[in-house]
Amino acid sequence: MTYDLLIVGGGINGCAIAREAALHGASVLLVERDDLASHTSSASTKLIHGGLRYLEHYEFRLVAEGLRERERLLHAAPHLIRPLTFVLPHDHGLRPWWMVRLGLWLYDRLGGKSSLPASRGLSASDAAYAAPLKGGAKGFVYADAFVDDARLTLLNAMDAAVNGAEIATRTALEAAHRAGDHWLVGLSDGRRVETRMLVNAAGPWVHLLLDRLGIATRSTVRLVKGSHIVVPRLYEGDHAYILQQPDRRIVFAIPYEGMTEVGTTDVPVERPEDAGIDAGEVAYLCDAINRHFTRRIAPADVVATWSGVRPLYDDGTSAAQAVTRDYVLELDADGPPLLSVFGGKITTARQLAEDAMAKLGIGAGPVTRNRPFPGGNPCPGEGRGPAGGRFETGPRPSPGKRFEEYLAIVRARWPFLGDERSIRMARAYGTMLEEMLAGITEEAGLGADLGGGITETEARWMRAREWAVTADDALDRRSKVGLHLTPEQRAAFTRWWEADKRREP
Repeated sequence: MTYDLLIVGGGINGCAIAREAALHGASVLLVERDDLASHTSSASTKLIHGGLRYLEHYEFRLVAEGLRERERLLHAAPHLIRPLTFVLPHDHGLRPWWMVRLGLWLYDRLGGKSSLPASRGLSASDAAYAAPLKGGAKGFVYADAFVDDARLTLLNAMDAAVNGAEIATRTALEAAHRAGDHWLVGLSDGRRVETRMLVNAAGPWVHLLLDRLGIATRSTVRLVKGSHIVVPRLYEGDHAYILQQPDRRIVFAIPYEGMTEVGTTDVPVERPEDAGIDAGEVAYLCDAINRHFTRRIAPADVVATWSGVRPLYDDGTSAAQAVTRDYVLELDADGPPLLSVFGGKITTARQLAEDAMAKLGIGAGPVTRNRPFPGGNPCPGEGRGPAGGRFETGPRPSPGKRFEEYLAIVRARWPFLGDERSIRMARAYGTMLEEMLAGITEEAGLGADLGGGITETEARWMRAREWAVTADDALDRRSKVGLHLTPEQRAAFTRWWEADKRREP
């Protein structure tokens, strides 16, 4: 079979490119040797943001682009992406007050009109924000957004598939060479296919794939590991903190699954396989919290970790923290085109995909700038409530308000979900719940609870609709339920998963 575009890599960039190309009518095959978002794209800080700290490195265009994309994404996936208030304690010894205030002023304005509130100084009325801090009420408040990174990657793939793309997980590119006006490609599933264009979106493996193809490159990549820890909840409230460190880096403390996520580090590594937190990183993140919070933590308090290797475009900067988070698209047109993706970040993946189409000459203009993701679109059905059973179009209320309205509908329509499960499922699936739960009543039920609130109905949806192949796919990437299970519960879920797969026709 011949495709217009074959994409190697099922991370956020590869899936965003697949979505953009499919919506332009191109025939697309995406191959991923593991699971979607199984590496860097599920190991981020889980923020949609412009990058306040990038202003210090004069990356005004990158920040402006990120802020514009933040606004688009908030409205395109109001179930999955939610506004998040940040508290920035001030330390005059690191950055003077006027510098931080100027940076926040620019941050409010560079992206144009925003549905999020403008930044301001901490005031006496912000007792809840100041309470956990050693320094008290000195600092600033601003807004960005939180995202489930793995599910955003998945939604890109789902939208691509709905529009004709083929998504092949657990499938690796084994060989490829140019033959006239197309590429001949051998895949690990035994197929031999042809494609007019090839996209290398292999993330930290981008150079290794180029080496295998025998393609020289002008660009270089720096591999930088970012690690995070999860500790028991450090403070009350749904806000986050951005904490300045003596080395001029920043560390986030973010509400996460009823606990607190702390990250990230910037550690140069040699290989993509070096994605694992070390004792020094754990100590660094604990020290970052202890420097600012009255409540102290130690490595023994860590309940979970994750690390991702970022393939940053090497702009020649010496410090890992200063390497640009911008992306570079390198086109090798010596024969059928090969496009390689260097760098990038989750927030700007949609814009990256749009730029990739321009590089490859696919389509006549943007197609996703105002397009909702699966689950964020108006849905059919007899929903009740202030939004009429759907995420409304037309004049747009704040993304947070839209989700709260839809959550009220979900709870009224399917009260048997319960409060905890309803908010988790409404956030994960949005209006796709209309399809998942069609015809299901309290009497019929959702099947057995397999642990952490995942029922048989939901687990089978993940397998049938979301390319979940293993229990880990379901527990760690399609959901974050695995974080809450005991080893015994996880083993029981895995046994059910494998037995249920064998029962499939």
